[in-house]
Amino acid sequence: MVEFLKAVLFGIVEGITEWLPISSTGHMILLDEFVKLDVSEEFWEMFLVVIQLGAILAVVLLFWNKIWPFGKKNNRHPVKPDGFLSYCKKDIWMLWFKIIVACLPAAVVGLLFDEFFESLFYNSVCVAIALIVFGIGFILIENRNKGVRAKIRTLPDITFTTALIIGMFQLIAAIFPGTSRSGATILGALLIGVSRTVAAEFTFFLAIPVMLGASLLKMVKFGFSFSGNEIMVLVTGMVTAFLVSVIVIRFLMGYIKKHDFKVFGWYRILLGAVVLLYFGFVS
Repeated sequence: MVEFLKAVLFGIVEGITEWLPISSTGHMILLDEFVKLDVSEEFWEMFLVVIQLGAILAVVLLFWNKIWPFGKKNNRHPVKPDGFLSYCKKDIWMLWFKIIVACLPAAVVGLLFDEFFESLFYNSVCVAIALIVFGIGFILIENRNKGVRAKIRTLPDITFTTALIIGMFQLIAAIFPGTSRSGATILGALLIGVSRTVAAEFTFFLAIPVMLGASLLKMVKFGFSFSGNEIMVLVTGMVTAFLVSVIVIRFLMGYIKKHDFKVFGWYRILLGAVVLLYFGFVS
């Protein structure tokens, strides 16, 4: 029961911090200091990644009509007027091609250097610095964009070049833990003139292949031999992350229609300072 409650807590933190641009890694590091799962180190490393599958399912559920590329209903842009291709939604296929382009930089670097960067930068100091630097970035960019109309206000307005630039920011998150994948991609999108709503949505969609790929790699590395306790912990964390993610994504999409991201920037700076102070004091 105690491990079950711990898994629920980790799922709640994952569901909140995965989508808000405040770094799930920074929060997980802090939570792990106070709440230790009774699992092996190998399982813990896998759990931190695979728990994100629950969060992904929330995106699939909430944005199904925007990401499913098949069907005749509401198909305003069929690939061809008849035959099988009349069931293919050209605009959504183009969106997925752009998502793939945006994923390429992080996918290539992640496959080749994941363990190297993890060993080099996965520590409290690097995480805290990334939290603070990107927190300042959000504040500066939102101040710069104040009163300026975004150039890219719909998903189809995103070009392949724009997608690649956003993907390069996602690469920064893949290298430096604490940057926040959503934080890096949203910040990059805002920097090049994408509206907050479109930046958030594109970031959510990017998470689907990124998290699926990362989870698959971690599970293959760990192996598929789980104890009963490990299955319970993993499933509980994933289900909790899914339920919390549904609420958080809905909140964020409503929030950014009327507000900017500066509050998350200030929060990141505060959290980064807490991480530095806490681990500096403990060590």
